[in-house]
Amino acid sequence: MSDFDEQLRILIVSALQEDIGDGDHSTLSCIPATARGKAVLKIKQDGILAGVDVAARIFALKDPSSDIRILKKDGELMRSGEIAFEVESTVHAILMAERLVLNTMQRMSGIATLTAQYVGKITGLPARILDTRKTTPNFRLLEKEAVRIGGGYNHRMGLYDMIMLKDNHIDYAGGLDKAIQRAWEYVQTVKPGLKIEVETRNLEEVRQAALTGKIDRIMLDNFTPEAIREAVKIIGGRYETEASGGINLDNIREYAVTGVDFISVGALIHQAQSLDLSLKAVNG
Repeated sequence: MSDFDEQLRILIVSALQEDIGDGDHSTLSCIPATARGKAVLKIKQDGILAGVDVAARIFALKDPSSDIRILKKDGELMRSGEIAFEVESTVHAILMAERLVLNTMQRMSGIATLTAQYVGKITGLPARILDTRKTTPNFRLLEKEAVRIGGGYNHRMGLYDMIMLKDNHIDYAGGLDKAIQRAWEYVQTVKPGLKIEVETRNLEEVRQAALTGKIDRIMLDNFTPEAIREAVKIIGGRYETEASGGINLDNIREYAVTGVDFISVGALIHQAQSLDLSLKAVNG
């Protein structure tokens, strides 16, 4: 089992426990435990579908005998009125999993749809759109998966898989050079291979960071497109470059044409609106 699969299993089990507690008494009170049924996932809003594979995992964990027939795949364009999948399972499993399936798919589809809009704005340009750590606690795994489904790329998953020296790190460390030197020494002795990114706030810091030779990527934080063009020239391809801050659907193309490698947009996740879906019982 991959790390993603194991993390997903833990997420699903925890979320089901949060919702079910000591029992789904609504279902237990009126549905026989042996009853089986069928339900369909109805799409009620246009967008990019995301979370179908996760829904299948949720039903399988609740009832291993579940049979799901996927009619639309993750990443496909969805239209109001379409059916994403059909599921046959115990009625108890369907009803206990219903809210988790809907919450997950509605949220993921909203993120994938917004991400696809950002990606569409820079079609034909080499810059790649990244997400950030501005995520919902304990749901980051699937929010970042939704970004990927929508055509974006994942930045670091957490504090553990990349060093990012932001303004507070730099200020607490006593300056840019000290922060970079200490981070570089840490990587050599404690975590070989870990990449180092440093945030810069102006062109002077860009020049300073570029001289160190001990980093992998330079973030250009709250730079104008004109300043980013100048920064890209200063860096001269020696390090990866990332634009961040104040970037939205209206101006992202202006940033993408500067020659920057990556554009990170927290709004992909924290500004996404959930899309409307419903799970309905099928009789007969």
